[in-house]
Amino acid sequence: MLKFLKYLLASFIGCFFALFLLFLIMAGMMGAVSSLSDMVTVEEKSVLKINLNAEIAERTRETPFPLLDYMNPNMQQTLGLNAILSAIKKAETDDRIEGILLNVSEVYAGISQLEEIRNALTNFKQSGKFILSYSDMYTQKSYYLATVADKVYINPLGDFQWKGLSAQMPFLKNMLDKLDIEVQVIRHGKYKSAVEPLMQESMSPENREQTLSCVKSVWNCMTDKIAEARNLSAAQLNEWADRLEIYDTRTALDKGLVDGRVYYDTVLEELKEKTGVASTDDIHFITLPKYIKYNRKLSPADRYGRQKIAVIYAEGNIVMGDGRNGITSEGLSNAIRSARQDSAVKAIVLRINSGGGSALASEIIAREISLADKPVIASFSDVAASGGYYIAAFADTIIANRTTLTGSIGVWGYAFNFKKFMNKKIGLTFDGAGTHRHSDFPNPMRPLHPEERSMLQRSVENVYDVFLERVAEGRQMTKDAVDKIAQGRVWNAVDAQRTGLVDTFGGLTDAIRIAAEKAGVDNYSVEELPRLQGTLEMLMSSLSEELRLRIIPSGADEAYGKYYRQIQNIMEMNGVQAMLPFEIEWH
Repeated sequence: MLKFLKYLLASFIGCFFALFLLFLIMAGMMGAVSSLSDMVTVEEKSVLKINLNAEIAERTRETPFPLLDYMNPNMQQTLGLNAILSAIKKAETDDRIEGILLNVSEVYAGISQLEEIRNALTNFKQSGKFILSYSDMYTQKSYYLATVADKVYINPLGDFQWKGLSAQMPFLKNMLDKLDIEVQVIRHGKYKSAVEPLMQESMSPENREQTLSCVKSVWNCMTDKIAEARNLSAAQLNEWADRLEIYDTRTALDKGLVDGRVYYDTVLEELKEKTGVASTDDIHFITLPKYIKYNRKLSPADRYGRQKIAVIYAEGNIVMGDGRNGITSEGLSNAIRSARQDSAVKAIVLRINSGGGSALASEIIAREISLADKPVIASFSDVAASGGYYIAAFADTIIANRTTLTGSIGVWGYAFNFKKFMNKKIGLTFDGAGTHRHSDFPNPMRPLHPEERSMLQRSVENVYDVFLERVAEGRQMTKDAVDKIAQGRVWNAVDAQRTGLVDTFGGLTDAIRIAAEKAGVDNYSVEELPRLQGTLEMLMSSLSEELRLRIIPSGADEAYGKYYRQIQNIMEMNGVQAMLPFEIEWH
């Protein structure tokens, strides 16, 4: 028996080392494939083809091994806005790039991210190079981007949308009532409507007011730029949307919104003429992801330059701890501390795309920003609201896109009471003993006592008061002045500038330029923080993503992923929250 166990253990160890060796061999093979796939070249007379049908994050997170992409071709690589802007800028002076073909139908960038991409394409046109746009269909968002092109073409039988913007949100009160689940809410601010879906059947007047204001502001920005590009008036565009006068490609052509109803082969012939390629030859297309990879290999980032601008990315929900997802109090604080203590870093750009989260985590991060003895520029992406604004309050300059949502200076908290649900629906009862009346607080199996609710309300009021103090100190305003524009109200960036919450308009590129100017540096490198995952961590994450895609039915991720993320965010909430009251999807 002893010999059997001995041989069994030896066999187990042998199998383990064999599997480990196999893993190393496979990793080496993946690395070899990765090296081969990185051998991207840019031909003369090339056309940069931009298709934004994959998720756009603030920062590129590359797949560690391209072989994983071949294992699952449905798993698309996330592109970073930083890399997209850099690639378009590089293409301006790249003699091998003759122009750009926009092939956009569905665009998964946020509206402010799209604004920055559109501005970068506008600058590209100033180099004298062409931009053509062709698509089988245009949503309002993709059309907004397409109008930067010299010519906008669409498939004759394609789909064209022009109907205005709307924002909808689900209300859960009736469902919770049917389940006998009570939501006990504590909040401050008449506009702090993040908890309305749990308490009401429809929007409050205050929530409707702020939501409509935000939607109108974004729509006005879109129509102004489209009208300018297409030699139309915003009034015409609004009238056509109100009457649904544009319902197919023919009416879009008649109204001057597109330049032609053509097939793709016609566009190819025009591209050959523009690039000087013979009619019998193929056009040299290079896709945006490949062009990004080519430029990164050609000019790797210099992390050891004597003068650096640190760009610190804060994207996602703000939570306590040091996790990998979202904005973590420890992770982001460490990145800010590293940048402010690095003598080579002359200025910091805090790039924010967050609707907020934990008030305590926001305070911890804001504290690190307040300690910086060098210029700090806060750059707002799609949203920088509530906790997302909290962490920016001490920045020397706050810059936002015109379509950014911000403000929402307010706090809230809630507690579920599952007692009736457990008793009536499940048949479970709970009992216990404690040393004091409130020793089991918080207890989701009973309602709040008046003393507990009062304590929570005082806690919310205290956090709100500190929030006002931080914004007042950072923006050099009085607490009363901040309170008048706070109350949890969400502001569009145009109104936020008027109220003093935003200094100027612009994107990430503008923020880096302003940071360099304030620091008085001309030659500098850009260092991106926090550090990205190592190769092994990225490999494991990619394998986890592959497993997730195999578990979730095809199409379900796109359809239900946003709801899963919202539920996941709720489950991660802890303590008093400084959170945006709603999410808006632009189509």
